[in-house]
Amino acid sequence: MGFLSRIRGRSGRQGTRSTGGTAPISDGATRHLTEFATTRRGVEAWVEPATAVTGPTLLLVAHDGEWTRRSIPSASWGHSFAEHLGMPGYDAGVVGYPQRMRDWNSRQKGR
Repeated sequence: MGFLSRIRGRSGRQGTRSTGGTAPISDGATRHLTEFATTRRGVEAWVEPATAVTGPTLLLVAHDGEWTRRSIPSASWGHSFAEHLGMPGYDAGVVGYPQRMRDWNSRQKGR
């Protein structure tokens, strides 16, 4: 069974994954994260913990600082996703965000 099949669940249901009380992830979000990670160089992953307002999220940052973020079912899902795609994965609560991301945000404001 492939990685994306495991995310969708063993029942073969498309669209969401049952995660035992955590939010499911849509096929669209999984596709977006995969597309971002595979079409950019030097992508690294930051797994962001759940807060009082949001569930856990996965932040992907490319070599030039371009980034994307999506909700994920759990922190372990985020780490497994990064490992599956062979990219470094960090805990955002432990490791700070890269300067290149802040620089990219600054450049985007100037447009």
